Amino acid sequence: MSSAAGDQPVKLTSDHLSVEIARLGAEMQSLKDAQGRDLLWDGDPAFWTGRAPLLFPIVGRLPGDQLVHEGVAYPMSQHGFARRRAFALREASASQARFSLRADGETRKQYPFDFTLTVTYTLIEATLTIEVQVANPGPVTLPASVGFHPAFRWPLPYGGTRADHRLVFEKAEVEPVHRPVGGLLSAASEPNPAVDTVIAPDDAMFERDALIFLHPRSHHVRFGVPGEPGLEIAYPGMEQLGLWSKPGAPFLCIEPWSGYASPEASSSEPGAAEFMDKPGLSLIPPGGSKSFAMAVRWLPDIGR
Repeated sequence: MSSAAGDQPVKLTSDHLSVEIARLGAEMQSLKDAQGRDLLWDGDPAFWTGRAPLLFPIVGRLPGDQLVHEGVAYPMSQHGFARRRAFALREASASQARFSLRADGETRKQYPFDFTLTVTYTLIEATLTIEVQVANPGPVTLPASVGFHPAFRWPLPYGGTRADHRLVFEKAEVEPVHRPVGGLLSAASEPNPAVDTVIAPDDAMFERDALIFLHPRSHHVRFGVPGEPGLEIAYPGMEQLGLWSKPGAPFLCIEPWSGYASPEASSSEPGAAEFMDKPGLSLIPPGGSKSFAMAVRWLPDIGR
């Protein structure tokens, strides 16, 4: 990132956390506790350059990486374009920052719709809330998905190995999970790895890519070593959840989504299916808007 003032990250601070957010993608760049210990992945290219990208207007991939609207195909890469676009900074204080992205000639080459995307970060005490509002200023229905993709340190800086870490869900997760297949949603499912409310993540779990919960029962999950400080990731209103890492990588992505990749079966005719018919989309009427949110809360003890 250059030293130009316009390129400097926006910083939010409280007595418990500090956060830095870049204008590129309105992406969180760092999350630190009160002692300055890193909780967010640093984007080391040896493993993965992302940190906490925002996914819009799709989550996952489309067949043939094409969005088809009224019979016309538009190129659309995995997870959409918002993470690669510079957002305008609309407001900034010590506790809140608001960014926006509007449709322009470049976005319409991939996504032939008018939209305004507003991303608001709010830090109050030990909780960071991220809200994405999708507004439709256009004359036709706006089809869209939004996803959050934060990567947290694994292990967190509080003692304990990666093997000691647990994901503790609000409720027992029992429904089968899916995997990406070439970036598309697998037709097959597999047993949920949770034992009641707990998953013990390990490298083998991610050898076949992410775990996708299409209908999670929980609205939050806690991550860390039982008995030690950790994080609670809350996602009320988000309909899906992804878990992802690379075997051996020191991060774990906990990803609340509203939307998911096109089903695997639709790949037989790349680009043939109309985007408006894709499962998992939010359909926003002209003049309307919809908000999507997640929160990260620092906890002195994640419980057992």
